[in-house]
Amino acid sequence: MFATILYIIACVLLFSLAIAIHEFGHFIAALKLGLRVEAFSIGFGPVLWKKKVNGVEYRLSAIPLGGYVSIPDVDPEGTKKLEGGGDAPRVRIPAWKEIVVAVAGPAMNIVLAVVLAVVISLAPGVKFGELSSKIGSVIEGGPAAEAGMKAGDTVVSVGGRPVSTWKEMLTEVWISGGRPTLFVVDRPGEGEVELSVTPRHEEATGGYFIMALSEANAAGGGSWLPSRNPLRQLAWDAGSIFRVLKGLVTPKEAKATANALGGAVSIAQGIYSSLRHNAWDGLGFMRFLNVNLAVLNLLPIPVLDGGLIMFALLALVFRRRVPDKVVNGLSVGFMYLLIALMAILIYRDSVRSWRIHTYKPGDAADVVEQADESPEGR
Repeated sequence: MFATILYIIACVLLFSLAIAIHEFGHFIAALKLGLRVEAFSIGFGPVLWKKKVNGVEYRLSAIPLGGYVSIPDVDPEGTKKLEGGGDAPRVRIPAWKEIVVAVAGPAMNIVLAVVLAVVISLAPGVKFGELSSKIGSVIEGGPAAEAGMKAGDTVVSVGGRPVSTWKEMLTEVWISGGRPTLFVVDRPGEGEVELSVTPRHEEATGGYFIMALSEANAAGGGSWLPSRNPLRQLAWDAGSIFRVLKGLVTPKEAKATANALGGAVSIAQGIYSSLRHNAWDGLGFMRFLNVNLAVLNLLPIPVLDGGLIMFALLALVFRRRVPDKVVNGLSVGFMYLLIALMAILIYRDSVRSWRIHTYKPGDAADVVEQADESPEGR
């Protein structure tokens, strides 16, 4: 029990670090540019603790699902009110300064991700490597077995998309949404063989599985340690994120991709499970999380950093500002949508977690799900 409590505390601290470093980027950029900063907060909602230093009110808020820096000359009026900012009127600043402040947050996440990747790569004794897409065994009566997949087959592509690792294959399976999907496998002695596999929906997790186990790989170090090379680690992180984003905007994949998304609860579970495996795998997940935060925050959506950049770029290109009423309305509207999305994801993650923890073992899908989540693939 004591160990579990320590792991939970570590999860909260690591999650808070990813948020704090992002907000610190905005904070330090604003200060260096001479902008007014009203507040720096970790978390949203009611303020649990605050202290004012050199005109900046530092806050610790009740809901640890994000954070913010209140910068009157950058924040839209509506967003500023939701964040608990003061009544100081907004002073128009050059658009390039807005861009610098907006980029600084994701940039700091990337900096932390690079530092983590380098630290992990230099650590002695850390095991690296991913599970290959080679099939170790198939579950009798499962989709893979029914399609004719055999132990020893190596999955080359799923739905026309090349795969080389077990995680890439699982991603394509989940995104398939249970549709009949073309698998191309390299079979010893026969070459490439095409199989039509219909992934099976598993109620407990809400995911899709082909009911096959990966070949054991003792060299693998964990789910988030693909390579000792720092650049390959970061490329792997970015590739995983962009694959999901692509799935969200692809009509045939959008619904299944959206169903596979996780929120704060999934992030906490990811940190917890990776830390329980080993500390280096936990840092690997943190590296991935920071790349994730950087990419998502740069999306051109009002209320995100990318939205602010978009409005500032429009001002630079057309020499004319988007009316404040439009910016304020879009920012507030998307903030409420974001809050609603976070609430939905928290609820869905919680229900999924409850199903998994109350699920009665014995079903083959349960065995496969446990094996797929295992770093060793057993």
